[in-house]
Amino acid sequence: MRPIEDYAFVGDTHSGGLISTEGSIDWLCLPRFDSPSCFAAILDPDLGGHWRIAPATEPTSVSRRYLGETLILQTTFTTDSGVVRLTDFLPVEEGGGSPRDARPHEVIARVAECTDGHVEMTCDYRPRFDYGSIVPWFRPHDGAIEAVGGPDALDLVANVDLEADAEGVKSTFTLSAGETASFIASYHLSHIEVPPRSPETCHEFLEHTRSFWETWASRCRYTGRWRDEVVRSLLTLKALTFAPTGGVVAAPTTSLPEQIGGPRNWDYRYCWLRDATFTLDALLDEGYTDEAEEWRDWLLRSVAGDAEDMQIMYGVLGERRLPEIELSLAGYEGSKPVRIGNAAHDQFQLDVYGEVMDSFHSARRAGIDTPPHAWEMEKVIVDFVCENWHRPDEGIWEVRSGRKHFVHSKVMAWVAVDRGIKAIERFGKSGPLDRWIDVRQQIHDDVFAKGIDPQRGCFVRAYGEPELDASLLTLPFVGFVPATDPVMRNTIAAIKDELMVDGYVLRYRTERADDGLPPGEGSFLMCSFWLVDCLVLIGEMDEAEKMFESLRGIRNDVDLLAEQYDPRSRRLLGNFPQAFSHVAFVTSALALDSAGQTRSIHRGEP
Repeated sequence: MRPIEDYAFVGDTHSGGLISTEGSIDWLCLPRFDSPSCFAAILDPDLGGHWRIAPATEPTSVSRRYLGETLILQTTFTTDSGVVRLTDFLPVEEGGGSPRDARPHEVIARVAECTDGHVEMTCDYRPRFDYGSIVPWFRPHDGAIEAVGGPDALDLVANVDLEADAEGVKSTFTLSAGETASFIASYHLSHIEVPPRSPETCHEFLEHTRSFWETWASRCRYTGRWRDEVVRSLLTLKALTFAPTGGVVAAPTTSLPEQIGGPRNWDYRYCWLRDATFTLDALLDEGYTDEAEEWRDWLLRSVAGDAEDMQIMYGVLGERRLPEIELSLAGYEGSKPVRIGNAAHDQFQLDVYGEVMDSFHSARRAGIDTPPHAWEMEKVIVDFVCENWHRPDEGIWEVRSGRKHFVHSKVMAWVAVDRGIKAIERFGKSGPLDRWIDVRQQIHDDVFAKGIDPQRGCFVRAYGEPELDASLLTLPFVGFVPATDPVMRNTIAAIKDELMVDGYVLRYRTERADDGLPPGEGSFLMCSFWLVDCLVLIGEMDEAEKMFESLRGIRNDVDLLAEQYDPRSRRLLGNFPQAFSHVAFVTSALALDSAGQTRSIHRGEP
């Protein structure tokens, strides 16, 4: 099984897949991010299904890159006899990538081109539907080979000979310099007849897809030292949006482990309000206002109803029922259980209300007007927080050990009320200003009275506990307390002392802070970037730059980051690529380039 960092990501704002350095698609769900998988070898090499195109003999070297500022992956295999370049992408078709584009099918395009000498190639195509539980029938169909199983079907066409059997489709072919082999697999519902695509359309798909991504990337306003990496992160974030609705998924994968062999394996193919607001902040900083408006509209539809019923996550269409189920797959390197769905959707996480209100505040600062019905919803949220901020919750890390009075959650409740106040004071909205000001002060005083360790003079994870939590690093970013405040300085110093392992930051000490699961996980990359931002805010620029460069160094060869990192095994961990990590990379790059004076670090400012 390949290390997580050996994978690259391709997507089309509907779904996304992972392709290994061996030219194998080992993860892809169609027709959308949270659909059952068609290829899931990354979670079970025997049962999950894959699609590999590669030289018949072991290459002497493999290199990869994205074609310009796109999500088009190019893998170059060098062999003793020649060189082949494999180009992989999910085509963004005419009209694709725009809101309310609801295509009935998805397409995978793969083109192998010999650029020097000659190379014998193999294609091994073994889709398995419904997370590996269905071995489809493979049958000729209108010039294609159709794989059919239950509700799903894939039509494979190519300009080389294909041989089907009960297990899949194989092909062996030789390419000489200048020759190409083109493959297209088109997804459709099995009861709907869809004419197969011609492999000759690969070039048209390629040009349109390249134009779409490069046009989008050209709008990025950032011109600093790390432009290439920042644009790559922004492209990844854009690819994690679901174009038909404007929803934003946290990652395109499920159950990639936070600890190899452990049970911390979660399904991230849903729209967390928290993750989406962080993503939208990063996009807004670079001028991508369309995505913010689309997400706002998605949010208004998804959370319609009583604020008491607002969930912390939804499906990409706004679905509320996301039951957690354990599958019988072997798991990535034996990491079980493999889960689909996520039980955290039923949790009470107080911080989410603050993040949603902060997102609306960021949109207003970017010039995106709030329609009357949206402001009415915002007022309901703030009023709900005013009545419920004193309740314990499961917190930002979604603990399964019971609710607590987490300091970060209380601060984000303060943020919810504060952003409502700012909407009135600075943007002319109407609401119960005096009451909200009073509640904002109550929350502030409560945190300073109960959320500080008197011995160390620093903020703590939860009321009445001495343990630390890296989420405390965000307090200056939202305007709750200056980074230079003595308590905040002590908190930064304590986190460096107690939560850093080999130069990277843990969320908390899982062996001491009970979260309902066995202890052990990697360092959480977003937390490490948060420390970079705090160091910038207190003027420790040299240390911030050094830490940022260390974090830059753990990106894989195509500049992608997972959720976590194990510095001892030097491996990426967790779902991949992870929106949180790429948002944080962008924020830290902007902070370092402007000595901290960015909207992303001072979100509470006007």
